[in-house]
Amino acid sequence: MRGRRARQNGEVIRRAVAEDAGALHALAAATFPLACPPGSTEADQRAFIDEHLSVAAFERYLADPDRVILVDAPDGTGAADGTGAAFVGYTMLVVGEPADADVLAALAAADRPTGPGEVAELSKCYVLPSVHGGGVAGALVAATTEIALARGARMLWLGVNEENARAQRFYEKCGFRAVGTKRFLVGDRLEHDHVMAMPLAAATPVSSERARSAHAPSDRSSSGAP
Repeated sequence: MRGRRARQNGEVIRRAVAEDAGALHALAAATFPLACPPGSTEADQRAFIDEHLSVAAFERYLADPDRVILVDAPDGTGAADGTGAAFVGYTMLVVGEPADADVLAALAAADRPTGPGEVAELSKCYVLPSVHGGGVAGALVAATTEIALARGARMLWLGVNEENARAQRFYEKCGFRAVGTKRFLVGDRLEHDHVMAMPLAAATPVSSERARSAHAPSDRSSSGAP
């Protein structure tokens, strides 16, 4: 994806910039708890947000050349003013070899490509409840997949909580399939995720129409090492 991509109703998907760190934190703080399982406590969720989804954390992510964050901005507006009012969803792509042993084992069983940069993670995918069913998450996943392909990735993977059946169905509609499990620490609570993966072929990116038809919840795709 180059520059901005227009969606329906005047919305725009674009790559986040450094000035968006505050807005991304606000959006992440609002959406992350919605994807946590019932046993997750508010204190554990807050600890995770403070460590991994703070303004400073997003500043680091945005400065990392191996990460790409996309945002969906209604009416094409940006949140570079730091208000956080303009974004309704975001994804984060991480290109490179996974560090988690559970993930490596799961992807190996799924015939993981072994070349440099051929594996990428859909590390985060969250949208506001107000736009559920509107195709925001599907469009973000489709745009993120295009970037993964452009970066040379041949497999895209993610982790989704084992209790989040709705998100799992959404990712299956996007082309992912479960290939294993991993653990995910939220505060002091150890959660269990399904590892899902999708092979990528340069000639066959995720169909935007197929992805848009997958009406997503406040999806949590998030690795244990953001």
